[in-house]
Amino acid sequence: MNLRDALDPPVETIVLAEGKFGQPAGKTANGIVMHSELFEAAAVVDSETAGRSAADVLGRPSVPDVPIVADVAEALEVAPDAEALAIGVAPAGGALPEDWVAGIQEAMRAGCDVVSGLHVFLGDDPEWAALADECGVRLFDVRKPPEGDALRVADGSVDDVDASVVLTVGTDCAVGKRTTTFELYRAAREEGLEAGWVATGQTGIMVGAHRGTVVDRVPSDFTAGIVEQHVVDVAADHDLVFVEGQGALTHRAYSGVTLSILHGAWPDAVVLVDDPERTQRVLFDRFDVAGVEAERDLVTQLCDAEIAGISTWGDAAVQGERFDVPVANVFEEGGPETLLRAVRDVV
Repeated sequence: MNLRDALDPPVETIVLAEGKFGQPAGKTANGIVMHSELFEAAAVVDSETAGRSAADVLGRPSVPDVPIVADVAEALEVAPDAEALAIGVAPAGGALPEDWVAGIQEAMRAGCDVVSGLHVFLGDDPEWAALADECGVRLFDVRKPPEGDALRVADGSVDDVDASVVLTVGTDCAVGKRTTTFELYRAAREEGLEAGWVATGQTGIMVGAHRGTVVDRVPSDFTAGIVEQHVVDVAADHDLVFVEGQGALTHRAYSGVTLSILHGAWPDAVVLVDDPERTQRVLFDRFDVAGVEAERDLVTQLCDAEIAGISTWGDAAVQGERFDVPVANVFEEGGPETLLRAVRDVV
């Protein structure tokens, strides 16, 4: 999916993050507020943090001072010209919570398109589709996978692109692969490089990747092919293509999708992303995190890419003493630029 073609950014947007803003479960909402090149967040809906600002809750540099409100009605008062409502939380179990329905429909009646990261597809529901038609708005289900001819196996066509390809690979889930990918892309653009990027999760698509598919919804035979096609498409117009990774090669639950992205992207360089304080895997306490060296060894065995650097959640100076490649924290001043220099030294 390429939301850039469907929207006219920046789109003034209400971000629905009920109960999860600033938390890992609200990462899509967090990402939209911090990074989106498509959506200009005008209000965040989260009754748990209402009355505060996004800058206060997220505590990151350059986060806009977006108000957090208790419900969609209040958001529409704060942002009466909003053009979209972005659902930035995917609740456990994947269903649409019943107590969200009235608020989403109120936004639709106020003229807001709905951009959803839910596991259920609103556009496939006759009642939601009928309401969208009645209100003259659109429903975007960003998790909806490609179908038909868009599904293909990888054929090595990525080998023929002229652009350099850079992939982020993590030591676990939720360690900052998407954030690192975006910060590298942004740093490259600020240096005047013709850079683009590929998303493999819903947050990246909603932030504004040039191409993207939620790869965990793609049949396994076609995952590498979908990623390869996105890289080929973005490389046609860009000299440098950053690709968002998922999971970890050492992760017993998610290594399949990680490997598919690695082989589909067939990168020239890899940036490893790590949380040095994490010992057990997120949501999988019985699984230990294998660590940077184990992940690094597998990357070099399974593709021809060189490890350019390490993106860390920890103190970059401290972590830098452990490794023989550059280490940086993208939330520290100069962090993205350090990693970009490391990438350019390789590609």
